[in-house]
Amino acid sequence: MKTKETLKVFQRDGINFVLDNQGRIKKFKPWLGDLFAFAYDSIMQKSIFPKKFKGNNSKHFELLKKEYETIQNKNILEIATGSGFSSELLNVNNSYTGIDISVGLLKQAVRKFKAHQFINAEFFVSPANDLPFSNQIFDIVICDLSLNFLGDLDSFIKEIKRVMKPSSVFYCSVPIPEKKNPKVVIHGNLYSESELKTHFEKFNFIFNPRPIENGALLYFNASLLANDKK
Repeated sequence: MKTKETLKVFQRDGINFVLDNQGRIKKFKPWLGDLFAFAYDSIMQKSIFPKKFKGNNSKHFELLKKEYETIQNKNILEIATGSGFSSELLNVNNSYTGIDISVGLLKQAVRKFKAHQFINAEFFVSPANDLPFSNQIFDIVICDLSLNFLGDLDSFIKEIKRVMKPSSVFYCSVPIPEKKNPKVVIHGNLYSESELKTHFEKFNFIFNPRPIENGALLYFNASLLANDKK
């Protein structure tokens, strides 16, 4: 069972909505707002990457494509799925689960994953620090360009560790303060590479920064030990 045993879920248009104790759909406020979901990809490509990150969107695509190419037949969770960008990066033989608090973006993600012929793909409206899933079920967890928006970092790491299997891997790309232009404002909580390393190692992850340069972005993965005790 992928979701927690006591959890009640309602599905509509390929999206799973978590219900509260009164049977009502839990709602969340997206940082961009669902009214602007249709413009998300354009904003990322034409504004965020060149202006905020001082990076190259095409290079980002190619870097992640290469990073994920060896991931085959795995159970994958993506945090902050967005509009479904990872449907272009991941092998279709993987089992994919994506969460986001934006229903508008998840609707786009559902369409993209269908267009790329993913057979096993599920989508949930959920925050990152209260995942609706059972313990130790994912081989891979991905978080692309969203870690700075997810609130308390320790709570997030603790929660993804709960749903990750031993020997599983967390892949992440995120802007960091030491690489960004000091005159540019990037919203959310920015953590330095050393701070990220400290936080992940606190929960017994092996922190591995990747030797990749692309503007303000840090690319890293963090692995769980096979014998880690939860």
